[in-house]
Order: sequence, then C-alpha cells, then structure tokens
Amino acid sequence: MIRILPALALLTMPPAAHAATPAKAPATKSARKPAALAKATPEPPRDLSAAAARVSAWVNATGDNRGLAYVIVDKPSAAVFLFDGTGARIADGPALVGLALGDEATPGIGAKSLEKIGPAEKTTPAGRYYARFGKAAGRVKVLWVDYATSVALHTIPPATMADRRKRMLSPEIDDNRVTYGCINVPKAFYQTGVVPRFAKKGGYVYVLPDEKPLEDVFPLLRAFHGVPPAATPAR
Repeated sequence: MIRILPALALLTMPPAAHAATPAKAPATKSARKPAALAKATPEPPRDLSAAAARVSAWVNATGDNRGLAYVIVDKPSAAVFLFDGTGARIADGPALVGLALGDEATPGIGAKSLEKIGPAEKTTPAGRYYARFGKAAGRVKVLWVDYATSVALHTIPPATMADRRKRMLSPEIDDNRVTYGCINVPKAFYQTGVVPRFAKKGGYVYVLPDEKPLEDVFPLLRAFHGVPPAATPAR
C-alpha cells in the first residue's frame, strides 16, 4: 500500500450529550448518531533494500540528482521510493514492472506495436534516467523514463485495472512482473508524490537491476564508500 508522509487521519467525534438533558426514549433509526471513527494508524515506511539504500546514499552524498526529485525503482523488491531534491524520502509503494527478467531493452523495441513484443522482450531496463512528462498513445500524460524504448512511469491503465490492482496489492513479488516494460505505481504515489515534484523540471529515475551487478549499472558507485542513510522518511 502506498504511503505519503506525513499521513493525516481525520477523526469524527459525536456531539457531546447535554448534562441537563432528561432521560430520553430509545433513539429511532433516523435519530441515531454515527459511531466515532477510529483514528488511522500510519503505516511504517517500507524498508529499503541494501541496494536501494546504497544508491540513495550515493545520490544524496554526491548530488547526482542535481537538486531534483528522484525515484528509485527496486525491481527485485517490486517497490518504488520517492525522494525530494534534498534527498528526503517522501513516499514509497509497490510497483509493477516488466514481465521478463532482464536489464536491457531489446534494440528497436520502441518502434514496435505492443502485439509484436514477445514475452522475453518485456523487460524494464536498469539504469539512471532523466525523466520528464510527455504524451503517450491516446494523449495520456505519463512520466517518460526512457522515451527511446517506450518505458514510462504511470498509474495502472484502465483496461488492466482489475487484474493489475490485485497484483499490486498482493504481498507476493513475482506477480508484480506483468507489464511490457513500463513501471506502474499506485495512484496516490503518482498524483500526490511524483506529479507535483517532476512537473516543472523533471527529475531522475534510478532503476535497479535484476541480474547485472549494481556497479555495472551505476559505475560511479565503485568509488563511493559512504554509509547508507537510515530508511526513515522526513517528518
């Protein structure tokens, strides 16, 4: 489930009884007051994997994000993490990624129609990407991670909502591999977290690998030996 921090809970309280009110007849159905709503308990932040924590520490220590917001897509954990330009963690949630394991895009895949993309080609390529908003098919606005290979970050398409929503809410990781390569994220994560922070100047997306060594995907990590920051969102 998506978490946007700090979380706010609304508390509805019934009106206080008047001290001097005499005994009343049993309330009719129309006169009954709704019971108070229990205060929602904020869920703890999703844990960063060792690889995600290492990438985040490197980005924050070196300013690799150039002061822009950034997202870490942790494919092995089927999770996404959003950070603002200062490196403060803003939100996290589950993600749906490419059906096939793999860290490279098939050459020319961006020019193929969906029905011509084979199962083995449905990968979400790993790497560091400068991402900006743009139009996709049907004039739908998406965050383009890699336009050349048609990889974008967006919410679940309406046509696949029922199935993909179940997969996103499932505690399992394997069933989160279902897309053609795009990254599907929860609606709140996208609209409340990503959109306002990437709208003007864009930002960076770091997609962690399935199979390649982390240093092969992010070569500058070889020279970075910093201590990963605590995986606690800013309050």
